[in-house]
Amino acid sequence: MKMGDVPFLDLVTVHRELRGELRAVFDAALDTAGFIGGPMVQEFERDFAELCETRFCVGMASGTDAVRLALVAAGVRPGDTVVTVPHTFFATTEAISQAGARFDFVDIDPRTYTMDPAKLRAYLETECVPDPTTGRAVSKRTGGPVTAVIPVHLYGQVADMDPILDAAARYDLIVVEDACQAHGAEYFSKRDGRWRKAGSMGRAAAFSFYPGKNLGACGEAGAVTTDDERLARGCSMLRDHGQSKKYIHDIEGYNGRLDAIQAGLLRVKLRHLAKWNEQRRELARSYDELFGEPNGMVVLPYVPSWSRPVFHLYVVRVADRERLQKDLAAAGIGTGIHYPIPLHLVKAYAALGFRAGDFPLSEQAADQVLSLPMFPGLAPAQQQRVAACVLESMRAIRRPMPVAEPAGGQRS
Repeated sequence: MKMGDVPFLDLVTVHRELRGELRAVFDAALDTAGFIGGPMVQEFERDFAELCETRFCVGMASGTDAVRLALVAAGVRPGDTVVTVPHTFFATTEAISQAGARFDFVDIDPRTYTMDPAKLRAYLETECVPDPTTGRAVSKRTGGPVTAVIPVHLYGQVADMDPILDAAARYDLIVVEDACQAHGAEYFSKRDGRWRKAGSMGRAAAFSFYPGKNLGACGEAGAVTTDDERLARGCSMLRDHGQSKKYIHDIEGYNGRLDAIQAGLLRVKLRHLAKWNEQRRELARSYDELFGEPNGMVVLPYVPSWSRPVFHLYVVRVADRERLQKDLAAAGIGTGIHYPIPLHLVKAYAALGFRAGDFPLSEQAADQVLSLPMFPGLAPAQQQRVAACVLESMRAIRRPMPVAEPAGGQRS
């Protein structure tokens, strides 16, 4: 990058600042030959469970493994249907398929980009029929019993979990949170009368520690969190070829272990996560102030009263994203699109019969969202430059966005 450019993400500076602590992890692994399992993994699992306010954490090789093995350990079986949203990364549905289940979708809340609980209830009431024997909801589209739901906590913001959990309880559904972008995010549960951590509300939750995440490894890594001891034990066996102990294979499993070096690196970084998350919140507030009051051109992130997001991404919506992204690139400002194609329209699922228009709010978001630079260490001058360039481009484009007025929340 040229001097004065603003990167979308800076992973170099943070590792330079922590270089001594990170190298000490590698030295310890070399000195002990502890590369798989062992104390470094166990210590990280303990500390991350404490952060998430859960009894158990099971380290995994990736976030995808975490979703897949959490579903299997929770009891999702081949032929079952798992409901999620189309506005998420491909790994969410990929993991459902790899667990042997089929997925179906409900649309998002256009303000939070997360699962709309009202649409989940409508799906269960109108897109399913009761099994005459078990009474369980059966998807009209897939023909399989609906046994689980995966709400995705997107961009660092938690889905509206109380009504989702209520619907799940009514229809006897397993809830597995996709918390891969929500390390440390919080949700105020009126049911419980307190703030709850992402990863502590469903039967289980899946986290990714891909390098660009708020808590990122120096490679691939993931974890499952849960309060269910039996589920945690199942995940531990599934990630390790189904072994209850060495060479005792109680079930057929997978190779999905978290390696010790990544666990040690994550434990070092975990000590800094609260500080980094607060810096992200401050950066989001600064962006909000720089963009000013709603102007019809840029829709800023919406934060409901029940949410304490951690701003894994700062995502705006504009009418002409392609033009804005090109203008920012020309100014040396990096951006990202999360995500450009809703999952019901990706090529891999063309045979499933979904059509454009099936989930219009996810499709609209996919056409309009743009992620701006967001990382601890982003300088005020860099933010000012980003905001000025966005507003300049929007004034030149002169295509206003219709802004829905949310109820019961606030901007970040």
